[in-house]
Order: sequence, then C-alpha cells, then structure tokens
Amino acid sequence: MTTGNPSRADANRRRILEVALTELLRDPDASMDQIARAAGVVRRTVYGHFPSREALISTLVDGAVEAVAAAHAAGREGVADPAEAVARSILAVWEVADRYRILVALAQRSVTVQGIRDRLAPVRAACAEVLAHGLEQGVFVSPLPPKALAYVHEQMLFALMEAVNDGLLPARDAGPSAALTLLCAVGVPASRAAELVAKLSG
Repeated sequence: MTTGNPSRADANRRRILEVALTELLRDPDASMDQIARAAGVVRRTVYGHFPSREALISTLVDGAVEAVAAAHAAGREGVADPAEAVARSILAVWEVADRYRILVALAQRSVTVQGIRDRLAPVRAACAEVLAHGLEQGVFVSPLPPKALAYVHEQMLFALMEAVNDGLLPARDAGPSAALTLLCAVGVPASRAAELVAKLSG
C-alpha cells in the first residue's frame, strides 16, 4: 500500500517500471534491491508498489502486451492485402517486441506461458481475422484453420525471440526474418514474401 501524494506515488511507480525494464534487460537476474538502487528509491518503496519480483515482472508484461497490441493494430490498419497486413504487423510488432525479448523469457518463468497467452488473446484474435481473409482469398494456403494458425504464428515469434536471446539470430535481422518466416509459413511464395518484406523494411 502506497501513501503520500498520489501524483508522486504514480511518478515513482512509472519510474520503477522504466528502471526495472532497463535493469532486467541488462541483467535478467536483477534483484528488487538492485532495481530500487537504480531507481533512486528505498527498497520499501518498490515493495509498496509491487509485493514481489513476480508482480513487478507481471506488470511489465502487461505493458509489453499493450505495446504489442497497439503496434499490431497500427501495422495492419488500412491495409487490404492480407500478405502485406501480416508483413507490416510483424515488422511493427518486432520493433516493440525487440525491447521486451528478455522480459518474455523471464515472464515464462514467473507469469507462466498460459498467463502470456491469456494476455495476448486480443492480438491473436486480430491475427486470426487477417489470416482468415488471406485463406478465403487464396493469398494464404494452410491445412490449419485461422485460429490454430494464429497460435502457430505466436509461438514462432516467441521462438525467434529466444533465438535472438541465445545469440542464434542477430537482433538487427530479426524483424524482417520474422516477417519472411511467417509469410512463408502461410504459403506465400518465398520470392513474393522476400520482395514484400524488402520493400517494407527498406
């Protein structure tokens, strides 16, 4: 429970979240003490806002999901071609998600994979809608129905984040690589997918 000036408490909370994200990206094992020191507050202040490290990470994940949902919506807005909508939304999401790569790995330990899936349900539903249009129009080809395909896309993105975290894929290449991989996964010819991603990434 926080006390004192509400606006000051809000400012402290925002500062703690910003610093916590930076510290966790730098050191995934950063403790609440380290985060408090980096934020310039006492440990009690951090615990006043977040009763545990897991609660802090969970709140950061909520912010990440909001940012991903906004990027996904902005990327596909006003785009009629399903292939372009997928490519644009993945490139937009990756710009945001790249900042949260380590956080996703941490969250899988503390929030649980199911918790992340639950948070991403609206993004997955929007993705399934784009995939359904593409399948209906013959732009995409898959033996999977749209909702199942949206799950596959989501898991592929998580896997690519892990590949970057593990040093298997350079971060600078990951966005275009993700878009290209997901387009190929829905049956867009590799040459068309490469051309589209190159145009949008250029």
